[in-house]
Amino acid sequence: MVPTDLPMTSALCENTIRELAGTYPFLEVQAITTTAYGRPVLSLRLGQGERRVLYSAAHHANEWITTTLLLQFVQDLAQAYQQEGALYGVPARNILNAATIYLVPMVNPDGVDLVTGAVELGTLEYEAARRLADNYPQIPFPDGWKANLLGVDLNLQYPAGWLEAREIKFSQGFTHPGPRDYVGRAPRNQRESIALSSFTQAVDPALVLAYHTQGQVIYWQFRDYEVPGALELAQEFARLSGYALEQPAYASSLAGYKDWFIQSFLRPGYTIEAGLGTNPLPLSQFDQIYGDNLGILVTAALGLPE
Repeated sequence: MVPTDLPMTSALCENTIRELAGTYPFLEVQAITTTAYGRPVLSLRLGQGERRVLYSAAHHANEWITTTLLLQFVQDLAQAYQQEGALYGVPARNILNAATIYLVPMVNPDGVDLVTGAVELGTLEYEAARRLADNYPQIPFPDGWKANLLGVDLNLQYPAGWLEAREIKFSQGFTHPGPRDYVGRAPRNQRESIALSSFTQAVDPALVLAYHTQGQVIYWQFRDYEVPGALELAQEFARLSGYALEQPAYASSLAGYKDWFIQSFLRPGYTIEAGLGTNPLPLSQFDQIYGDNLGILVTAALGLPE
């Protein structure tokens, strides 16, 4: 049901989610908001376990391959559960009895549609984005687009060092809405970031995974916050995936979703940069990305053994 040979547009994401929910009635679907241009931001829930976890993808428009990653994981886990099979060597029933998994596979559907071509040349949406991009001619259009269609970088929208992030990004020239790195007028002033932070607060998860591309690295720290168990789990993720554990450069280590989660909840939060190359990554990398990350997705749901 999950197309791994087509760019993941918002309509394709929504249709795939509806098809999955129709096939597997234990999947719950919810729209957590609609964007400024009316596209829904959808969440999925499966499992009935006490441990709640929340996985998100495609905060950034040209990182849409991460949406395909999460949807493929949902399909494989749901199918294994229905067929009383296993995923990554773990009985699916054990996973979903231990955990309740929430997913927001496409945080930024407006931006994704621009990058994938679903926003057509000549439309009002396309021309509005083109005008914003004209302020930053050094950034390829539309492939370099990370923001939503209002020109705000959604992963710079969270109140965890936001003022410092604003100062850094302004000093780099990102002072107006555009394809990337504009922090917005205030933290959490975009529909998508408001909705995801509110949804996170409602779920109250033990852990979050935020999927991005690229670099094959895992970021697990925010400033000097010490989160019990975070490093041990990060080391296991690194072992399972072959990805490196890294500390992000200071200039790009503020105002992100996982930063806010760590600061607000004092629980493990991870930004995972999947794949290698220049965004948007080609679908020819998908099988490698999925294979590298399946162990992380299963292990994050279960946690480390006591």
